[in-house]
Amino acid sequence: MMNTTAIRRCAFGPLIVDYDDRVLTPRPWTLAQSEWAAELVEELAVGLIVELFAGAGQIGLAAAVLSGADLIQVEADAVAAGYAARNAEAAGWARRTELRIRPVQSALRPDERFPLIIADPPYLPTEAVTRWPEDPVNAIDGGPDGLKLVRACLAVSAAHLEKSGTLLLQVAGPSQAGRVEACLPVGLAAAEVRTIDSERAVMRIDAVGPIARSGA
Repeated sequence: MMNTTAIRRCAFGPLIVDYDDRVLTPRPWTLAQSEWAAELVEELAVGLIVELFAGAGQIGLAAAVLSGADLIQVEADAVAAGYAARNAEAAGWARRTELRIRPVQSALRPDERFPLIIADPPYLPTEAVTRWPEDPVNAIDGGPDGLKLVRACLAVSAAHLEKSGTLLLQVAGPSQAGRVEACLPVGLAAAEVRTIDSERAVMRIDAVGPIARSGA
């Protein structure tokens, strides 16, 4: 229950975001992903954003508010999902937000296709999570090589992006972006990387050619 832990609050672009220490603290730099997503809503002429690994919901919600888009958020952790719902309500976006509290691998129906997916999966190698002792391990641990849940995002995107759709994916800097590009499934191609610093970046990955529909 949220009332057992002190609620924290921070500004995030157009939002005021609530969370607590069981949820990953919103990083100010991640607003860059929200703003890029909002740009793509206009560029791709779409009205819906899908967010995987939504956490407290601020990245996708800021993108939706900035662009006027509807939003589907996927988050398996019930505490984080509770904050995502709370924050959408506070932003006046609850009626335009659908929250799916399920693992990303099973949250989207087989026949669903979307023009724009954004994701901030856990992407640190397991051995590196001790660098961030205040963060919930399940929110940052990406498995032995850091890419276990990144690969899940890629598989879901390959199965559920529309033709010419786009995935915006957070990664651990340009080095990890190169590793992600090397393991892209059939039907996805890296288009652009916007680097924040050596440990933070956002990749644009586009659907091209045959889509690997069996990947989700």
